[in-house]
Amino acid sequence: MSCIYCINFLKRRNYRILYNNSVNETSTTIRTLVGLSNNRRGLRKLQTILNTIQSLWSSLSLPFIPRPTSPLTIEQSQRLEDVMETSNGVFKGILDRFNGITVESEHEYNAADDFPEKLKRSLDYWQRKRNRAIWFKVNEKHSNWIPALTENGFQFHHARDGYLTLVCWLPENEYKNLPPCAHTMLGVGGLVVNKECKEILVVSDRYALIPNSWKLPGGFIEPKENLVESGIREVHEETGIETEYETMVSIRHSHGGLFDTSDLYFVMALKPKNFNIKRDEREISKAKWMPFEEYLNHPHVHETNRNFLKIYLDYQKCGLCFVLQKAKHQILKKEYCLYFMKSILEESGQGEVVKEDSKNCDK
Repeated sequence: MSCIYCINFLKRRNYRILYNNSVNETSTTIRTLVGLSNNRRGLRKLQTILNTIQSLWSSLSLPFIPRPTSPLTIEQSQRLEDVMETSNGVFKGILDRFNGITVESEHEYNAADDFPEKLKRSLDYWQRKRNRAIWFKVNEKHSNWIPALTENGFQFHHARDGYLTLVCWLPENEYKNLPPCAHTMLGVGGLVVNKECKEILVVSDRYALIPNSWKLPGGFIEPKENLVESGIREVHEETGIETEYETMVSIRHSHGGLFDTSDLYFVMALKPKNFNIKRDEREISKAKWMPFEEYLNHPHVHETNRNFLKIYLDYQKCGLCFVLQKAKHQILKKEYCLYFMKSILEESGQGEVVKEDSKNCDK
């Protein structure tokens, strides 16, 4: 009887307890499930169960799952569990914490499938399971899925290089609570100052809206790039100047940007490590070190850009800076960057403001 209970238990879906476990762990798990005592008699019954499972394994028609050569990632573990919990004949998606499902064509595409019919069966199944948002991530190679998806109520949500994501909200008596597509562009500007010479690094874009105008070097943040890393990279690409982070200076927020997005522009002060400019001739028409006074009064410097330098100089007078501290989320184990205001004296750990070494002003 114990043997039949264990086999039925495994057939329902919970045979994942056997996956990636040692023999001892598997034996202990089965013994606990069946309720066998940890004595000689219980162990003999357990051995009988294990022998029976081994002989009947092929008759259960369970999918073969290769043993990984390296530890599973969180996404792989989630995918493995969801594959086992999905009924036959429907798409096997990733279950999220909001009871939504994500189906990726990279994993689910089968040219032999009748896609419209399989999609309808899947939607019926997810309705019964009371799933909420159904996401289809369709690779451009499988774009023939798209017409059937739109005919069944799916809407375009966002696109990235190589794929399109569509979504369908299933609950009829619940507010459609979907996250919006990314709607804000992120940009950085590097305020690079030679304090000894009281000069600021400026550039003039080759394709500027206002020809011959002067601005801070900078540009857009690349995917999965930290703000500071982006600022340092952009300054180096445009001017050849190597820098390191000093403080965050200002944030500008506006709307109606590229592709009708909003725009966040982070300005940070960066300390130069060298002073010989090697501009990017493809994007930058001019680059130079400009004296503070000239910059603050130049007719071809936008007022907002002048204010960035004024704010930075005010921070210096007040002895304040925005410190960058890296930390890791205790649950997600993902690194994040935290910016907060702090005294320059406290940050330097000394009783007086640290003076930088003299720099050669003859460039």
